Amino acid sequence: MRELSELTEVDEPAWPLLEQELRAAKVPVRVLDADPGQAAATLLQTQVTVRSFLGAFLFHTGGALVDDGWLRVYGSPAAHNDRRLPGLARINGYPEEPDPAWRPAAGLVVAHDVLGGAFAIQGGTEEETGLPGRPGEMVYFAPDSLRWDAIGAGYGAWLSWVLAGGVEEFYEGLRWPGWREEVPGLTGGEGLSLYPPLWSAEAHQDLAGTSRAVVPLGQLLGLGRETALQLDGTDPGFLGDV
Repeated sequence: MRELSELTEVDEPAWPLLEQELRAAKVPVRVLDADPGQAAATLLQTQVTVRSFLGAFLFHTGGALVDDGWLRVYGSPAAHNDRRLPGLARINGYPEEPDPAWRPAAGLVVAHDVLGGAFAIQGGTEEETGLPGRPGEMVYFAPDSLRWDAIGAGYGAWLSWVLAGGVEEFYEGLRWPGWREEVPGLTGGEGLSLYPPLWSAEAHQDLAGTSRAVVPLGQLLGLGRETALQLDGTDPGFLGDV
């Protein structure tokens, strides 16, 4: 396990470029303040340097609410944040003390959306983890298909794409008129449960006509996992502990 100084004292840190991209984002982005102690502990357990976008984001931010909170990208938030956005360490069940033997079960969950979708970094080969894609590639658990799909990019390219407005195209067909009025009031631990559910044909025939309820995001993730098991017998595995 590399020491914290090895992770932070690097040439060409990514934060200046990432900070510029956050400020110039094509979609609304609210960046939360980081807790220095939590940021250091999270970076140490994650074992990435601040030369990477992941390391820079974890070390310098408490997370980000993208597109009025539709997407939540996890960082190292201060204990008291008004949107109650959890940190990457909690989402992934990091040990209380740095442990060189600890590894994510399959992928490192780095973001959730309001519908119960999960973004993760593939933690190995598909044979090892059950997730698609190459090691280090971003994958997405889609609440409308109830399966993981490879994104085709690593964390840094994915985050740049998100900030450049890629979420608008990505979620085309999964947003209804007026969604922007419903989402901003949610906390970082809440999501929207739709009925008929997103994986049904009825929901896509009239997405605007679905009924929507605010529920704990953890409940939404659990329901997605259970439904995937019931429908095709496939367990998507760990989706994050919210």
